[in-house]
Amino acid sequence: MSLKNFLINQLQEQVLSGRTRREKWRRKQLHLLSNLLENHQQDILNALHQDLGKPPTEAFFEIIAVKQEIKLAQKNLSSWMKSKKINVPVSLQPAQAFVQPDPLGCILIIGPWNYPFSLTLQPLVGALAAGNTAVLKPSEHAPNVSNLIKNLIEKYFPPEVAQVVQGDGSTAADLMIQKFDHVFFTGGENIGKKVMEAASKNLTPVTLELGGKSPAVIINGANLEVTAKRIIWGKCLNAGQTCIAPDHLLVEHKLVDSLVSNLKNSIENFYGNTPLDSKHLGRIINQKHFDRLNNLLKEAKKNGQVIYGGDSNEKERRISPTLIKIENRNDPLMKEELFGPLLPILPIKNLDEAIKEFKFLPKPLALYLFGGGGNEQGKILAMTSSGGICFNDVVLQAGIPELPFGGVGSSGMGKYHGKAGFDNFTHYKSVLKRPFWLDLNFRYPPYKLNLSLLKKLIG
Repeated sequence: MSLKNFLINQLQEQVLSGRTRREKWRRKQLHLLSNLLENHQQDILNALHQDLGKPPTEAFFEIIAVKQEIKLAQKNLSSWMKSKKINVPVSLQPAQAFVQPDPLGCILIIGPWNYPFSLTLQPLVGALAAGNTAVLKPSEHAPNVSNLIKNLIEKYFPPEVAQVVQGDGSTAADLMIQKFDHVFFTGGENIGKKVMEAASKNLTPVTLELGGKSPAVIINGANLEVTAKRIIWGKCLNAGQTCIAPDHLLVEHKLVDSLVSNLKNSIENFYGNTPLDSKHLGRIINQKHFDRLNNLLKEAKKNGQVIYGGDSNEKERRISPTLIKIENRNDPLMKEELFGPLLPILPIKNLDEAIKEFKFLPKPLALYLFGGGGNEQGKILAMTSSGGICFNDVVLQAGIPELPFGGVGSSGMGKYHGKAGFDNFTHYKSVLKRPFWLDLNFRYPPYKLNLSLLKKLIG
């Protein structure tokens, strides 16, 4: 038996022993995770700054996200754990039927590098609340956070409850060979496909939290000053490396000039005239992603598309917020998720044109609409498909613990946060209980009950 198999079996045995079904056990794990956060806030902030250059305020959001998840689970755990009675037809009486929430077993959580702390530990909250054990595989691209997670999990949790395995993609591939009971992956679409393919060999269910090119549509009725502030904040949060950041803007023709003016003002108000010197702007995670973004930026400059910004610092892997005018969806900036502070702006005739285009595009993780009213919002709700929708703001939908979070189509499958996270890591087992004292012979061969009478009994 290999070491990895032994570790997984140890974690699965904890669940199969029945210990993790107890509410007391689950509350203990949530309490340990809460203590971990309380006792090591500065360590977490430091690690996030080292890996991503995150300012303390942005980094603290990662701690808050996990805290909120824990508090919601602690508040509602008793009700979430309750079995639900199901009505039994008269023809099957006497009997009792109910649905019992069961833990799945041992969960593999593969974390991303853009929010390496919160997006690795947030799903752990739901997994533990549902009575599971877990193996965490943090991103190797955020090594300081990865090391910290490993040290803290080993300090606060026994090895039969939670473990951390570090390494690159080959380590993740080795883990996928093992028979986990569920795999939770956050990352890009291409790796998500590999995770799903590997999981299929063991028929392991997966949750894929991916991304995509989330558009923001700006139409008549939008307060352009407020719209610009919210868009620039969401786009430049974590230097644009946010899966639900507005990837590009679709703007009614008549609003473009005024919106661009307000976007420029917002950038200068947030980051000054030289954003690369701002302590409030993070950096790109590594050289590979910097080069990808910088090459797109150079191409846009060459084509005369940059209307504001366009500065970069390779040594510090920083790129200033940049506004780029594009003419159509064939532009190189529209081929894949940008994941950086480059903001393409595409003029459109109206909302109907945007909705028509959405029908032929991959389903995004988030869709944003600024302006309009109830009719326009109704159109977006009824005629588009996306992981989530936010009207007149960006990103904040992910900050509501009770609101399920997840994608659809190529932006992901499965949801978590709050009760959705508990459900995601739970098997709802159907149970029927019947006594021995009433046992009618007409159910057994040789069958003597004619069909007309049977129909009356069954209804």
